[in-house]
Amino acid sequence: MNIALWIIAGLLAAVFLIAGANKLFIPRQKLAKAPGGGWVLDFSGSFVKTLGAVEIVGAAGLILPAALDIGPILVPLAALGLAVIMTGAATVEFRRQEFKHMVLNLTYLALIIFVACGRFASFS
Repeated sequence: MNIALWIIAGLLAAVFLIAGANKLFIPRQKLAKAPGGGWVLDFSGSFVKTLGAVEIVGAAGLILPAALDIGPILVPLAALGLAVIMTGAATVEFRRQEFKHMVLNLTYLALIIFVACGRFASFS
């Protein structure tokens, strides 16, 4: 189980690191032209940049605390934070009727919840 948690956390960290970096460093107008990127026009540029920074911190939180054995309780807390982001993303895409992207975000949400539950369970 621990190996599965590490693999899924690592893959999710990579996804959120890339997604966060894109939001942080790519201009909003260019992001809007990407498939599924139209949502950025519904939010301010500063919100999109902040969201990118939070996703990068969340990606680090999925891996670094456990890998360095410094506050491993931060891993499931980071996962819960990312779960909130994915819930919001799925909601926005549902409202925009972008159902393919919504299903992808719900898949990420399920994997994040798996990591959070698995890591919380290791403390009991």
